Amino acid sequence: METGVEPEDIGQDPEYAGRLEYHGDKENGYTLTIRDLRESDSATYKFRFITDQTRGRYYGDPGVTLSVTGLQVKVTGGHQDKTLTCSTTCTLTDNPTYIWYKNGHIVKEITSSLYSDYFSDADSYSCAVKGHEDLHSAAVCKKCWSVTYTHQSICALKGSTVDISCSYTYPSYHEIKHAFWFTKWSGMEAEDLSSVPGYEGHIEYLGDKKSDCTLRITDLRLNDSAGYRFRFITSGGKVAGSPVSLTVTGNLSHIYYCNYLIKGSHTDTVVYLMEKYQI
Repeated sequence: METGVEPEDIGQDPEYAGRLEYHGDKENGYTLTIRDLRESDSATYKFRFITDQTRGRYYGDPGVTLSVTGLQVKVTGGHQDKTLTCSTTCTLTDNPTYIWYKNGHIVKEITSSLYSDYFSDADSYSCAVKGHEDLHSAAVCKKCWSVTYTHQSICALKGSTVDISCSYTYPSYHEIKHAFWFTKWSGMEAEDLSSVPGYEGHIEYLGDKKSDCTLRITDLRLNDSAGYRFRFITSGGKVAGSPVSLTVTGNLSHIYYCNYLIKGSHTDTVVYLMEKYQI
């Protein structure tokens, strides 16, 4: 920290709004919890306290370095006998247990990040860390097609921002030509939301041309309630996912009623909203 430069309280930083929680007291110290981690949160964090004494300003040095990483499946081996590695850009703490998924279903829980078996080219594989099963890696496959959503149904408050998390797979020898979200068909073709009047500056495609297809909708309006579908076109085919149902309400009590109606997924949706929007 530079001499004479006042440190910035991250509690006042808009990037951390609604994501920080302090635990502790003035006698025993504080613990900081950061929710909904982003790669941009990677930094060195230092705790500072100020007393009523002259020059009574102190901070911990060298601080705690936090590295935020995502999971990625890497494939090595022969034609069919392959080894999958649940890879990260940094070493995870607490000796995690890795969960392996085949075509979306759990097949193994192990403490090693390696998983070896006989694999079919038509199957898809992904991994997660136990306790954080909602944070899957993108699925990998050689000859498969899929669109997977974290939540099939979402309830959100008017004026808030929602991320519709999504991942997709396609044959490794194909090239992505176009990827977009839509709610309606125009004739025989899906209508790209980014070209629909009223959505300019209102939606943001956070995905890429590899595996992530997350859509962000800001400043939600009541008429944003719809079924949202992701579609991608490759050099050898076209695929569209099933709809994600988004319900926008202006009344907080309607959130819980809405979730009650979404049988089988209302618990996940409530937790998602409470964590993301601090309801």
